[in-house]
Amino acid sequence: MTTSVHPVPAAREAGQPTFAHLAEQVRGWLALLPLSGLGIGLSAQALGRPDLAFLAFAVPTLAVLTVLAVQIAAHLARGDVGLDLVALLSMGGALALSQPLAGVVIALMYAGGQSLEAYAAGRAGAAMTALIARQPRTALRAEDGTIREVPLAAVMPDDRILVRAGDVVPVDGRVAAGRAVLDASSLTGEALPVTVDPGAEVLSGTLNVGAPFTLIAQRRADESTYAGVVRLVEAARSSKAPMARMADRYGLAFLALTLLVAGTAWAATGDPLRALAVLVVATPCPLILAVPVALVSGLSSAAGLGVLIKGGGALEALARMRVLVIDKTGTLTHGRACLSRVRTVPPFAETEVMRLAASLDQASGHPIARALVALARARGLTLAQPSDAVEEAGEGLVGWVEGRQVRVGGPRLMHRHGLTFPPSEAGPEGAAVATVLIAVDGRPAAILDFADPLRTDGGRTLAALRACGIERVVLATGDRRAVAEALVAGLPIDDLTADLDPSGKTAIVARERRHGPVMMVGDGINDAPALAAADLGVALGARGAAAAAEAADIVLLVDTLDPLPQAMRIARRVRAIALQSVLAGLGLSLAGMVAAALGHLTPLQGALLQEAIDVAVVLNAMRALGGAPRPAAQEGPPVP
Repeated sequence: MTTSVHPVPAAREAGQPTFAHLAEQVRGWLALLPLSGLGIGLSAQALGRPDLAFLAFAVPTLAVLTVLAVQIAAHLARGDVGLDLVALLSMGGALALSQPLAGVVIALMYAGGQSLEAYAAGRAGAAMTALIARQPRTALRAEDGTIREVPLAAVMPDDRILVRAGDVVPVDGRVAAGRAVLDASSLTGEALPVTVDPGAEVLSGTLNVGAPFTLIAQRRADESTYAGVVRLVEAARSSKAPMARMADRYGLAFLALTLLVAGTAWAATGDPLRALAVLVVATPCPLILAVPVALVSGLSSAAGLGVLIKGGGALEALARMRVLVIDKTGTLTHGRACLSRVRTVPPFAETEVMRLAASLDQASGHPIARALVALARARGLTLAQPSDAVEEAGEGLVGWVEGRQVRVGGPRLMHRHGLTFPPSEAGPEGAAVATVLIAVDGRPAAILDFADPLRTDGGRTLAALRACGIERVVLATGDRRAVAEALVAGLPIDDLTADLDPSGKTAIVARERRHGPVMMVGDGINDAPALAAADLGVALGARGAAAAAEAADIVLLVDTLDPLPQAMRIARRVRAIALQSVLAGLGLSLAGMVAAALGHLTPLQGALLQEAIDVAVVLNAMRALGGAPRPAAQEGPPVP
């Protein structure tokens, strides 16, 4: 395919990483240098080799200092001023004033924090490989009475394209010949296939689950709907600013105070070691260490629940969410057809009709046919081998079972064969998403209603999320409004918007931001743009689309919503513990700065004191590993 909707930055595409990029890559292993240097230097001192000790202390300090300088330069270029500047000044001052032991201790503190932070953030990546893999690369174009496979970029409007069974529709167009049966869940979220008559439009990205049909292209591939979904995800990803580290929120004030105290001590005494001691004690390792350690603990706890959180920023964001936008199909529902009601026509009995219909449906690959066969087998019915089965795309199936003629399909099939069924009896308005009629030996036999049922944990999860701080719940679905309203009646939902395409869901996320930070929960490719655009995207990854999992910040690895409130409680606990550690560490550092300014601490003593503070805040941060939240099921009665 010559047209790409996923441009790659030139520097990365050419394989030429920048020095700043290399520094970012090595920071996870940076702590090994000062740790090794400290061990070698102390051994050299014990052996009476101060010259080797000096080198062992100074070289790793200089290496860490260089990496730190590159990172700070990159941050300054973006207009970010953080507390890392204090670490740079303290290490540089230690080397300049021939205090290499203090310098390597500071380097170890700083690099240890960097390593922990790199581990906490992870390298989840957001490349939309699933979207690219699903998009067709070629199309079958009719040319001079033959079918030729051509690159997708070669398809032009008015070309005739053959779409085989199981193929993804390559471009937007209209059905020219044959009735199309399409799985449109990737774009609309509809749980069940839709039938498209000749002349009607179909969208790229939908899956042909029926017989082959001919499509007349209306747009080029790069102008079609599926390419637009990909672009929506990319645009949303690029516009979402990364979360600043908690430490940086206090950076400017603490940095100014540190420089003021250090400068005052130097000016008042004329001793640069006083200023260095202040800088050493002020090195923000409590901030640098406490936050990532708490985040790593929280990420581990959440993973134990089957919740994959892609980095500390997502974990911290989870604690602040106030609005939930949630998809219906596959999220609040199971995303598959289930039999909701059977109405038999006398004298036929339900069990016999189900057995005959399921026996015939063994010859069909339609999702509803598969659901009926699975249900019959689950009931222990013995299915017979069908014969002379003929499937009429979009209408149904006709064949013979044990010498009896069986028809399974929709009203159009039955009407064409002159069969009249009783009028539909009252059921929940819009609750049935598909109705299947069964005729045996030329007589109406049964009416089956299929629906996409609500998950048993849906209402309970919404109630638990409200208890965790969610103040507003909005349902955003591609299904018909009547179906959605009937299904979620009684759930704690504040607003419902139906008949949405992917761009519509993204617009809902943008609209809801006026009420607070937005968390989007979905599972389909059609949800991917909204997941990427939200302040926090949550995807069901057990059976959901891979593209949704790629676009989301959090992936539920189990096929249930139950872990989400528990993960939110973990996030809130982690954030509180990290904040406690930060404030306590800063308080102790301020006390140490005053002592250093008054001459009560040397640079080395200040570095060791800071190490003690680090140990205290790390131990406090590790409390995030404990206190596992109680299951969501215990948080009040389930909501029907």
